[in-house]
Amino acid sequence: MKFDLRNTPGIVFGVGEIARLGDLVQGYSRILLMYGGGSIKANGVHAQVLDALSGLEVHEFGGVEANPEYETAMAAVRLAREKSCDFVLGVGGGSVIDASKFVAAIIPMKDADPWDRFMGGEEPVQVVPNGAVLTLPATGYESNPVSVISRRERALKVPFPVFAILDPSTMKSLNRRQLENGVVDSVTHVLEQYVTRPGNAPIQIGYSEVLLQALFEWGPRLIAEDSDETRETVMWAANQALNGLIGTRRAIAGSSGPFYATALLRASKSLSGVAEPDEQQWRATFEAGVAAIGELGGAKAGDRTMLDALIPACHAWRDGTWREAVQAAETGAQQTAGMYPRVGRASYLGDRATGSPDAGAAAVTVWMGAISEARLT
Repeated sequence: MKFDLRNTPGIVFGVGEIARLGDLVQGYSRILLMYGGGSIKANGVHAQVLDALSGLEVHEFGGVEANPEYETAMAAVRLAREKSCDFVLGVGGGSVIDASKFVAAIIPMKDADPWDRFMGGEEPVQVVPNGAVLTLPATGYESNPVSVISRRERALKVPFPVFAILDPSTMKSLNRRQLENGVVDSVTHVLEQYVTRPGNAPIQIGYSEVLLQALFEWGPRLIAEDSDETRETVMWAANQALNGLIGTRRAIAGSSGPFYATALLRASKSLSGVAEPDEQQWRATFEAGVAAIGELGGAKAGDRTMLDALIPACHAWRDGTWREAVQAAETGAQQTAGMYPRVGRASYLGDRATGSPDAGAAAVTVWMGAISEARLT
């Protein structure tokens, strides 16, 4: 077992902790404040942040979209350079924090458009310090050194935030759908790491199970109850889902998360009220989950997606065994190497994506194979 563990960023957790922002940015004078569509102004978080930063020069950049665009991030970079900002603060959910980490890494670079350097594999070296105030717990991006920016979407290694403030009271203004999506997102991130590539990681496996247990128990309570206790528990569990602590094993590509979450929700409906499903019920449940993925993404067989492994598996399992379904998925995944990508992230690459199997399809074979091994032991 080999891994690096760094206690970064510093986590400041609890109701009212936004008030400590001034102390946390001590030594900096010009702050680039980034946020999304403006909900932080409606729920009072914006006012709390400005109060805490009183006396400092604050330059605001709003309008960061979900799945932040490269062009948006570069506009923030230009503002930060113009105002000589020496600290970047992201206030919002995962997308805003993603964008702020990216911006902090790009500000010192002299390139007007550094994208080609990133596509060539270069990573930022000199960076501007950054911090986060989380308002939507879901991804744990406030505690990891990765930023996903859309433009032929690519995940980049960027600096950890210096600190991350997790104030559960910011969740009070979230609607039911946002809360539910956040819990499902957290569950999916834990499952991605839990079911892929077995190895000697009993501590990480056990911690993953504790997180899943907490999210399964406290997620529904978050919807049913209006209490600080439920918000605190879910916010902390969500932070642990993708902060690297349970990630010594390979994770499925990040874009797969919403598809697996949708599939699991559809599958759970198929088994509602069934205490001990038989083989035929499991087959029907599997097909329901695969159908949900197709409906969400709009893809079909031959588009070079995970469905090119899942659909053959469905067909093979209808009249065969699970092992035959796994073999069909493996064959389907290999065949994607010769397919032109029509949808999804790979479609941004065009011909460059061909020659190797689709990552999503390959990931399907990993977890299906793991289930096969578990059924045989």
